[in-house]
Amino acid sequence: MTRDDSLRRWYLFDYGKVISVAPTVQDWEVLAEATGVQDLAHPTSMYWQHRYAYDAGMLTPDEYWSLVCGGRVSQVRAAWLDILDANQWSHPNLDTLDTLEDLDARGERLALLSNMPAAMVLHHAGAPWTRFFRHRFFSSSLGLVKPSPAVFDHVLAELAVEPHLITFIDDAPANIAAARSLGFDARLFDPAADLSRELAKAGFQHRQDVTAPASARGACAPS
Repeated sequence: MTRDDSLRRWYLFDYGKVISVAPTVQDWEVLAEATGVQDLAHPTSMYWQHRYAYDAGMLTPDEYWSLVCGGRVSQVRAAWLDILDANQWSHPNLDTLDTLEDLDARGERLALLSNMPAAMVLHHAGAPWTRFFRHRFFSSSLGLVKPSPAVFDHVLAELAVEPHLITFIDDAPANIAAARSLGFDARLFDPAADLSRELAKAGFQHRQDVTAPASARGACAPS
């Protein structure tokens, strides 16, 4: 019997602080030395203040890094800063990679949704973890940034399933809230939790719901 793809679950993963771990103090120090700007990790730094626009593809690399550095940055220097930035977001969360491998081995459908500038997308293009994903959605190519509802609407249209059939894993509460408001099965990532076990429970419950007779799901008999 052919499995109905419209009833199959998608697992939609964020990248930063889910597939990768957060940059280390040493990573930020390397970037600070290269930019000449301290405390880049702080939420009020120019790195973060202009990140939304950079992730959305609204700024070129030299425009973004000029804003971060507080002075004109050449294209060559901006390219080097992009490499340092991509490197600090490249440390893998090995537990998440194990989960991805387990899901892939079971034939589950995986997709990626990340706020990521174009230069970083290119840097990660050949990374081993990319092979797990049938779809990869990046803010810089979409011109849409989480937690905007529009980015989740785009994902829904591309994956062609009902929102409750998408289990979304992200570390940002705002992104989780936005996805849940649209009906996604959104789960806040906890690095201390057993993600494989949690997703296995979600998949089991979904299979129970799909295979249960209509009466067991609360359907009303025709009158």
